[in-house]
Formats: sequence, C-alpha cells, structure tokens
Amino acid sequence: MTVLSVEGLSVEFRTRGGTVRALDRVGFTLAAGETLALVGESGSGKSVTAFALLGLLDAAGRVTTGRAVLEGVDLASASPRVMAGIRGRRAAMIFQNPRAALNPIRPIGTQIADVLRRHAGLGRRAAAVQAVAMLRGVGIPDPERRARAYPFDLSGGMCQRVVIAIAVAARPALLIADEPTTGLDVTTQATVMDLLERLAAENGMATLLITHDLALAAERATRIAVMHAGHIVEDADTATLLAHPRHPYTRRLLAATPTGAGVLDDLHSIPGHLPDLRRDDLPPCRYAARCERRVAAYDGPLTWRMLAPGHRVACWNPA
Repeated sequence: MTVLSVEGLSVEFRTRGGTVRALDRVGFTLAAGETLALVGESGSGKSVTAFALLGLLDAAGRVTTGRAVLEGVDLASASPRVMAGIRGRRAAMIFQNPRAALNPIRPIGTQIADVLRRHAGLGRRAAAVQAVAMLRGVGIPDPERRARAYPFDLSGGMCQRVVIAIAVAARPALLIADEPTTGLDVTTQATVMDLLERLAAENGMATLLITHDLALAAERATRIAVMHAGHIVEDADTATLLAHPRHPYTRRLLAATPTGAGVLDDLHSIPGHLPDLRRDDLPPCRYAARCERRVAAYDGPLTWRMLAPGHRVACWNPA
C-alpha cells in the first residue's frame, strides 16, 4: 500500500543573491514497510525535500509546484493547522543533530510524554509510564532513571535513541530519518540502524532514509533514489541500482564509495561541482556540465526513461 506519493515537487528560496531553485519536479513513492534511501552529495536537495514534505521550510522557502500526498492529504498545500496535526502523529522526522533536536531544559521522559499526550491522547500519568516503556524499547538502560535526565546528561548515541523514541511514539505512517548516523561511532551507527529497522517492521512504517552514504543505503534500503542539484536522476530497487547503474552520476557515486575490499587508489572523485541554482539559464539536465556522456544537442525537456519495471533514469544518454 502506498503511504506517500510525491509528484512534481519544486521548491525555491528567495535570497539576496537571487532565487535558488532548490528542487525541480521531484517525484517518488513510498509504500508501507518500505525503506527508500535518498542519496546524493551535500547540496543536492535531500534535506530540503524532507523539510518541504513536513512543512518545515524557513520563511525564504516555498513550494512552487507539485503534490506530496500522505494518506490522502496533500502535504504541499495543507494549512499550518492541518500540518500541526500530521507532524508527530502521521509523519515524524529524525534530525541530523539529535542533541540539538531535544529541548535542553526538559527531562527526556517529559519530552516523550509530551508527544504521547498530544498525539496519542494519553493522560499525564499514563504518558509518563509509556515514556519509560518507550525508552526501554529503544534500548536505553535504566529507563526509569534516564527519563528524569536531561539531554546534556546523555551521550550522542543515547540522544539519538531518545529522538527515535519521540519520533515513533505515536506510531506514524511515515518516518523521515535525515542522516541518522552522523557523528556516531561505527558500532553505535549499526545499533541505531538496527533499531530503526526493527521499529519500522513492528509498526509497518514507511521510512525515507536521507544520506550521502551510498554504502549505508545499499545495506539498509529497499530502494534508492539518487539526487543531484535538486533533481532525482535515477530510481530503482537497491540490488538493481547497485548492479546496473545507468545514470552517469550514479556510476560516479558508486566509484567514489569506499568498500571493505577496496583500496584507496580504487576511489575516484566526481569531477566538477554542483551548478549555481540561482541561474536563470539552468539546463534541463543539471549534471550536463560534469557529464562525460553529455550530448551536443538536447532534445527537449529532460524526461524519465523506464529501463525496466521499477528502474527509471532521467538521462538522454544513459550508460
């Protein structure tokens, strides 16, 4: 069952230097129990996509076109009142910096209880008891004592677990995890990702995993969508994309991804840089200036090519 359907989503930011066209006609779907990894280098539009879905763009940003339908509600056009009821209840987000995402002057148990009281309709006492159970469920030791602790009392890994507990407290249909392992050691990264997988399976959540780490996406995602400069350029199930990448940018990303069996000399950087998204003359393909397979003349607007069932690419000359 499709939980989220995004079609033609475009976002721009008005700045002193001009209008930044951060997203251009982004589209994807996400089913219950599925994990879709949105991957790409920094600045490609991954986090902007998440913020646009949850109505968290800053005052300079706005959705200009497109739809993002979650369980029948178009998030792109929903009112602030409607979005306030959706965030935390039907859609939740894990932010990049877990410590900064927590209120530094409220005990962590109280912060979880706040969500349960607002979105699950629990009373004060029942919410406090459930908050302790949530802490136990995400692997926090001595949860009764930790519920009275403050974010500065906890390690980064524990803060991340608390943020996860808050995000899943109301059993949302959609969980957005924005770089959920940033700043964590390797062992804690694996623990956090195992926890997310278990909670998604138990609650039937659709998970949008935002990461620049293609290796992490390969290990954890059902499907991968590759972003470059505000475009999704390739979308396929994980096994297909890794075995048969067709967009030149996807192939470059894979070549730049370390593997356990590789050596440093096997890694290749991606030449060039992201285009200036303030330009009025952005080409239909924003990867063209960096692409070794670019063609001399473009044949109209860039459209999707279906290479196989479930595998599509936005490229005039795929590999």
